Amino acid sequence: MSVEIRHPNFQTVVGSSVEFETLGTGFLFTEGPLWHPHDRYLLFSDMPGDIIRRWSARDGIQTFRSPSNKSNGLTWDRQGRLLACEHATSRVTRTEPDGQLTVVASHYQGQELNSPNDIVVASNGDIYFSDPTYGRMDYYGVKRDVVLGFRGVYRVPAEGGAPQLLADDFAQPNGLCFSLDERRLFVNDTERMHIRVFERSGDGSFSDAGVWAETKAEGDGAPDGMKIDSEGNLYCCGPGGIHVFGPSGDCLGVIRTPEVAANFTWGDDDLRSIFITASTSLYRIRVKTPGRSAFPK
Repeated sequence: MSVEIRHPNFQTVVGSSVEFETLGTGFLFTEGPLWHPHDRYLLFSDMPGDIIRRWSARDGIQTFRSPSNKSNGLTWDRQGRLLACEHATSRVTRTEPDGQLTVVASHYQGQELNSPNDIVVASNGDIYFSDPTYGRMDYYGVKRDVVLGFRGVYRVPAEGGAPQLLADDFAQPNGLCFSLDERRLFVNDTERMHIRVFERSGDGSFSDAGVWAETKAEGDGAPDGMKIDSEGNLYCCGPGGIHVFGPSGDCLGVIRTPEVAANFTWGDDDLRSIFITASTSLYRIRVKTPGRSAFPK
């Protein structure tokens, strides 16, 4: 069974079923998928393999960057430059037009970050990222001691500067995304199996509004990659596959993936394809409601 339908709206958003197309397999652990709408290619990370790969319909799977400092989450900034969360170095970096890397964030109040994991950019250019400890473990990163006494979520202003702490009370913060109007920031917690929401205040800061939804289903997996589609439906990796929530937080259903899904993104010209990084493979499915592009308009 490819889907578990919990609400009739699931069929409008996703469909009554999905078909999985395998675009590549045999990887170690795939993550961070990111679509380039103009050049029509997908980037994705393989943390244990220490590589960022590139897929396109024309060229198939190619190497984009190796070594990659065991990169995880990827996104574009407002100038179309690549931002990467690096597990091995505990940094967020930006790739300049000449290919050089600029460090966007590496420390908080003089102490090295845990291991930046996932990342989003607001329309004003502000950068938000999660900082769990997974990159300080064997296999997914480089085993080393944790320096900070917490696992936080941060903001880096568009103009640059030191990371600003948004919240420090997560067990393991992971995927994050904005609401369509950017008045809310959703952040999931892998260990606690739920999604929290932060409300934007008048001065532009965010305050914690509590738990928004929980990921409940049979199967392996936990909250990880998370994004919102063009109609405000929120998709979040979780037990059994990808959980789809309506704008009010009701779970519409679950896309049951062949392997544990770590992340996903929308792509192709109509943004109705979802590229899924699931353990050892890269899959593509088609859905009804278009997603959104991370690339600046």
